[in-house]
Amino acid sequence: MKIIDSIATEAARFRDIRRDIHAHPELCFEEVRTSDTIAALLAGWGVDVHRGLGKTGVVGVISGSRGPGRSIGLRADIDALPVTEKNTFAHASVHRGKMHACGHDGHTAMLLAAAHHLCANRDFAGRVVCIFQPAEEGGGGAREMIKDGLFEKFPVDAVFGMHNWPGLPAGHFALKAGPVMASSNEFRIVVRGKGSHAAMPHLGLDPVPVACQMVQGFQTILTRNKNPQEAGVISVTMIHAGEATNVVPDTAEIQGTVRTFTTALLDLIETRMREIATHIAAAFGVQCDFEFVRNYPPTVNHAAQTAFAHRVMAELVGEEAIHEFEPSMGAEDFAFMLEKRPGAYVIIGNGGGDHRSPGHGAGPCTLHNASYDFNDDIIPLGASFWVELSRRWLAQA
Repeated sequence: MKIIDSIATEAARFRDIRRDIHAHPELCFEEVRTSDTIAALLAGWGVDVHRGLGKTGVVGVISGSRGPGRSIGLRADIDALPVTEKNTFAHASVHRGKMHACGHDGHTAMLLAAAHHLCANRDFAGRVVCIFQPAEEGGGGAREMIKDGLFEKFPVDAVFGMHNWPGLPAGHFALKAGPVMASSNEFRIVVRGKGSHAAMPHLGLDPVPVACQMVQGFQTILTRNKNPQEAGVISVTMIHAGEATNVVPDTAEIQGTVRTFTTALLDLIETRMREIATHIAAAFGVQCDFEFVRNYPPTVNHAAQTAFAHRVMAELVGEEAIHEFEPSMGAEDFAFMLEKRPGAYVIIGNGGGDHRSPGHGAGPCTLHNASYDFNDDIIPLGASFWVELSRRWLAQA
C-alpha cells in the first residue's frame, strides 16, 4: 500500500479533526459549526475559500504553481443523521438525536487531509476544487449547490465522490461503471370513500379494500410490465386508515418509495402506478389523490472516469484489493453532480467494525446504525487517493 509520507505523518492530526466533527454532528443545512471548522482550516493553509453555496456548503480552490490547466472536483458530504448514538467513547456525539452514522465526518477528514497536502505541494498545472457539500441525507445539498452556480463559478472537467463501506476490508476499494446507486422517490395516495358503521358497510364506500387492491396491483408492474433484467423496487411502507374498530373510515392513505437504476424505468413505474390507482378507485366508485415525488436521480458513473480512478487505485493498493461494486438500491445525491459533469463515485473499505474504540455500542458497525463509527486508519489512504487522482488527472495532456 502506497501512502504519501507527509499524509501518514499527519494522520493523528486529521484523526482528531474527524473525531471533533463526529462529536459535534449537525443535520442537513444546519452544518454551521462544521462549515466554520472546514473554512477556517482551509483558509489557514492558503486555500481560496468560498462559502454560501447550498446554504452551508464550502468550496476550496487550490491552484497549481505551474499555471492554468485542467480542473478536477473532489466532493465530501458533511452532514449527520437524526440518530441517537449508542457509542460512549470519548468522541461520541454531544447532541442527543444527532449522529455521524454514515461516515461523513471521515469523508470530510480525508478531503481536508488531501487539501492540506496539495496546498503544501502545488507543483502542478490547473486547479483542484474541493467541494464540502451539506445535506446529503435527504436534503439534496448537491442539487442546491448546483442551483447556486457551483459548476459555473468553479468549472471542472470531472468530479469524483468517495464513500466508506463497512464490511469491505480496510485498504480495499470498490467501483463500477454505470449505475451504482438507485433513484429515490416517494409516493402518497389518499383513497377517498364514504364512512359508515362497520355493521352496515353497504351504506358507505369502504376505502380500505380499495387501498389493498392498489398495493397488490403495484407489484404487477414489477412482474408484468418491467423488463425482468432491470432492477426496480416498489415498497409500500405505510397504510393508515380508521380510528375505531366498528367504523368504516372515510379515507385510507398509502405511502412508500420507488427505486430504479434508470429514469426510463422510473417513468414507466410512475405512469403505471398512477393508472392502476386511478382505475381501481374508479372501479370501486371512490376518488383518489395521487402524488409522486422524485427526490434523487440514479447515480451513474461515467466509464472513462471510472477506469481512470481504477488505475490510480491499482497503483496505491494493487489490483487484488480492488473490487467490482455491487450496485445498491440506496440513493446518493452525488447523482446530481454526475448529471452535470463526467465523473465517478467510488467506495473505500471501512473494515469489519473491530476498529472501534472501547465504549462502542453493541450494534453492528453498519451505515445508519447507532453503533457505527468511521475507521480513522483509512484517512491516510483516502487522502492519498484524492491527491494521486488529482495529480494524475491534471497531468493529462
